[in-house]
Amino acid sequence: MSKNTVWFEVEEHESISECLDRMKAEGYAAVGRKEEPLFQEVNGQPVPIRQIVKFKGDKLE
Repeated sequence: MSKNTVWFEVEEHESISECLDRMKAEGYAAVGRKEEPLFQEVNGQPVPIRQIVKFKGDKLE
C-alpha cells in the first residue's frame, strides 16, 4: 500500500455518501470497498450488531 492510500471507515452515524464526500474533501477518491460484521456477545453467543464499511482512498493528483 502506498503512502497515498488511506482507508476511510463509515462512522456509526454517517451515511455512505457522507463518508465519500468527506474523502473527496480530504483529496481522496474511492478505489476499493470492504465490509465486515461487528459482533457483540449476548448470553455467550455472538450477535451481529452492525456492518462496518470501509473505503480505500487514493490521493487525487
